[in-house]
Amino acid sequence: MKLIGIYLSPFVRRVAVSLNILKMPFDLEEVFVFGEPDVVRRYNPLVRIPILVLDDGAKLVESGAILDEIDHMVSPEQRLIPSDNPLRRRVAQTAAIAIASAEKAQWAFYEDRVRPAEKVHAPWIEHNDRQVLGGLGYLNAAAAQIDDGGWIAGTPKMSQADVTTAVAYSFAATARPHLQLAERFPELAQFAERCEALPAFVSAPIPAPQQLKGLLSKPFVN
Repeated sequence: MKLIGIYLSPFVRRVAVSLNILKMPFDLEEVFVFGEPDVVRRYNPLVRIPILVLDDGAKLVESGAILDEIDHMVSPEQRLIPSDNPLRRRVAQTAAIAIASAEKAQWAFYEDRVRPAEKVHAPWIEHNDRQVLGGLGYLNAAAAQIDDGGWIAGTPKMSQADVTTAVAYSFAATARPHLQLAERFPELAQFAERCEALPAFVSAPIPAPQQLKGLLSKPFVN
């Protein structure tokens, strides 16, 4: 399989981490949407990442749909979203709040990078940042309720809620450093740090600090 995108994108990264957990090998093709739109368009008419190209040539798009598909390529016991309620609902809803928080961090990040300076709308940035804080505050409260070694949606093993929560927090902390997320949400920061130390995350890292200056100057999309 081939995954198209960059690990700075939380949408791409949560797919990569999930593939690693499920032990589904893939090659990463690093592509910047705004820098190489024609490359992305060959795979996805929306010109969005991530894209997962299967061994049979099928092209999967949109991270939620990709995660659902790969979950159904493995046994029910391996799936990152449990098959049965109430766990299924809790995992899906926690993951939804997490990825929405990352999306809001992305929109705030975009505003002063995509628009000309004279058209940047500060209230829109502030609105999105408030939504980031709301979502991560909810996840911090959930993280505060779990025991050492526990999982954020109360599952017996790591689920998609954990993957997306850790990826979303790490992205938001990288893209919106002025929000001081570790100080605001220490339980969530500790939980994300524990996840980030796992091999599945280490194998799909956010770019190193020396690389971020160049990457953060380039917009990216899901």
